[in-house]
Order: sequence, then structure tokens, then C-alpha cells
Amino acid sequence: MTKATTPKSASAKAQALPDSYEAGLQELEQLVATLESGQMPLADLLQAYQRGAFLLNHCRGQLKAVEEQIQVLEAGSLKSWTDDA
Repeated sequence: MTKATTPKSASAKAQALPDSYEAGLQELEQLVATLESGQMPLADLLQAYQRGAFLLNHCRGQLKAVEEQIQVLEAGSLKSWTDDA
């Protein structure tokens, strides 16, 4: 009956947010390296792929949010820098 709790805990880990963008990116890079090495047991492969897909989407979302904030700042608050100061 422990198999019933394994997918639930695996799913929770796949959805756990990294502490920061940089931590998520580092974890994603480690996962990719492990997947590419071919040294991961088949049983763990799907779980690692799911975690990687989650991290990729999370990091992309954070980047998009920052890009949108920069566009808002550039549109209203930021002015061109000049050497006349």
C-alpha cells in the first residue's frame, strides 16, 4: 500500500517551488545533466522529467514577470541617460 503514497509525495516534490530563480535554474541544469548522462534509473526518469518541466515553466514565468515590470518602468518612469550630468 505504500505505492499509493509514493505518487502523491512525488507529485508534491514536482510542484515544490524553488527558493529563488537562481535556485530553480541550478536545479534544472542539474536535472538536465543527469538526464543527458543516461545514468538515471528508468523508474526515476518520468519524475525527473516532470520536475524539469515544472522548473522550466516556473523560471520562464519569473522571467516574463520581470520583463513586464521593466517594460512598465521604461514606458513611464525611466528616461534616457545623458552625459550632461
